[in-house]
Amino acid sequence: MDVEERLNLIRQVGEEIIGEDELLEMLASGRKLIAYDGFEPSGKIHIAQGILRAINVNKMTKAGVHFKFWVADWFALMNNKMGGDLDRIKTVGKYFIEVWKASGMDMKEVEFLWASDVMNDTQYWLKVINIGRINTVTRITRCAQIMGRSEKDTLSAAQIFYPCMQCADIFHLEADITQLGMDQRKVNVLAREVAPKLGFKKPVVVSHHMLMGLGEPPKTELTGADAAIAKKMSKSNPDSAIFMTDTTDEINRKIKKAYCPEKITEDNPIMEYCRYIIFERFPIIEIKRPEKFGGNLEIHGYDELVKLYTSGKLHPLDLKQAVAHYIDEMLNPVREHFAKDKKAKELFEKVQSFEVTR
Repeated sequence: MDVEERLNLIRQVGEEIIGEDELLEMLASGRKLIAYDGFEPSGKIHIAQGILRAINVNKMTKAGVHFKFWVADWFALMNNKMGGDLDRIKTVGKYFIEVWKASGMDMKEVEFLWASDVMNDTQYWLKVINIGRINTVTRITRCAQIMGRSEKDTLSAAQIFYPCMQCADIFHLEADITQLGMDQRKVNVLAREVAPKLGFKKPVVVSHHMLMGLGEPPKTELTGADAAIAKKMSKSNPDSAIFMTDTTDEINRKIKKAYCPEKITEDNPIMEYCRYIIFERFPIIEIKRPEKFGGNLEIHGYDELVKLYTSGKLHPLDLKQAVAHYIDEMLNPVREHFAKDKKAKELFEKVQSFEVTR
C-alpha cells in the first residue's frame, strides 16, 4: 500500500484531521506510527464505542499504524464512574476489551495499556505538572467537555487535573496521532499547542464522527465538536443507544421507536447507522418488503440509499426493519462470545450486577 492509499484510509476515519500535511510527512518517513485513544470504563458498551470503534481502528491499523488503547481507569475514578470504585472500574475495562475482541477488531497491531500502571511514574507526573504550569485554569476548563460537562462550576477539584493528565497521556505514550471522537477535540488541540513549548512532538489530530443517539436530536445552534457532543449516543438514556450485548428483541424495539423522519437524511440516526456502520460491513444490503409495497430492494452503497430515501421510494419502517436486522447480525458474535466463553461470561455478569447496584 503506497502513502496516498494509507492517507486515504485515515481520511475515512477522520471527520476532521488537524495537521494533514504533517501526517503525510510521517507516512512518507517509513517509520511505524503510533495512534492513541483513551476510554473510561463505565457501564455497558454501546455500538458507537464497540462496532464503530472497531471499524475505525481496523482502518488505522490497515494503514500501517500501531494503535494504543489507554484504559483510563483513574480518569473514570476522577469522574466518579462506577461510584468511584476502582476495582469495579477495572472489571468494566476488562469487559470492554472482551467486547472488542468479539466485535471484529483486528488485534495484531492493537495494544491495551492501563493508566493505573503509570501512576507511580514521576516522569508522567512531571509532564502533568508542566502542562498545568504553562496554562491558566480558564484554558484548562475549556476542555471540560472531554468529560461530558459544560458547566464549569460543577467540576470537582479532581476533575481539573483531567485535561492536564489526558494531554500528558499523549506525550507519555509517544503518540504521533490522537485518534478520538470529535468530543475530545479541545484537549487534542491543547496537546498541539503545548507540545513545542515542552519539547514533545506535536500530534496529528484525527477526530472521528460521533454517532447520534436514536432519539430526535436537540435543536441547537452549536456547530462542530459542540454540536457532535449535544447529539451523540449516550448511556444515560438506555433507549437512545444500542448496547453491544442487547438482545434481538431489544434491538428491534429500540430501532422501531427511533427518530427517522420520512425523506430526510440530515440528523436522522437510522441513516447515520447505515452510513457509518452497516455499509462498512455490508457493501450491499437488502430491504425486505411485500410486493404491494414494491417488493424487495437491493441497495448498493450509501449514496444509492440516500437517493431512494429522499425520493420517498423507501419508507422509514422498511428501512428500520433492515437496520435492526443488520445490527443484530453484527452483534450476534459478541452475544455468543459472552454466552460461551467462561471468562467473558463472568465479566459480563459482574458488570450487569454493577448496573443494578451502583
